[in-house]
Amino acid sequence: MSAYKDKDPRINGIKTTIRVVPDFPKPGIMFQDITPLFLEPKAFKDSVDIFIERYQGKNISVVAGIEARGFIFGPSIALAIGAKFVPLRKPKKLPGEVISEEYILEYGRDCLEMHVGAVEPGERALVVDDLIATGGTLCAAMNLLERVGAEVVECACVIELPDLKGRERLNGKPLYVLVEAH
Repeated sequence: MSAYKDKDPRINGIKTTIRVVPDFPKPGIMFQDITPLFLEPKAFKDSVDIFIERYQGKNISVVAGIEARGFIFGPSIALAIGAKFVPLRKPKKLPGEVISEEYILEYGRDCLEMHVGAVEPGERALVVDDLIATGGTLCAAMNLLERVGAEVVECACVIELPDLKGRERLNGKPLYVLVEAH
């Protein structure tokens, strides 16, 4: 599912702000840079508003944002829908007791951590990040949440790289994206 397939008129303004940076962070990667989106208040607001409109009234109690760009969208969505925001961070960034999940991404390995007790069994969760490529990061986030008994309702990303088939790794979990990039 996606806003661009629904022909939301705001999508073109969002898409035009995304910059492609070749060979970053290493040769062969066509990095999708969303930082120019933040320089365009209308497009930035539209992107957050589309997510809020989708998740309002869906009984979501947790918005889990993936470090770092999921932190930009997640808190606004959480506040607007009346949910708590839970940061999913890189190793050794959260004080206190954490649970961890290692994963493989398109150019290396990484790990996500979440505070123990941040999410309760039975809570309904939304996972937010800027982009889905191979799906490794979203899978790690879902695994963390499901290990503590949460129900992951959906994953939401600004950009999808469909050629990398990350959606197929989500084990049938719904994915909602604003923009498709090639």
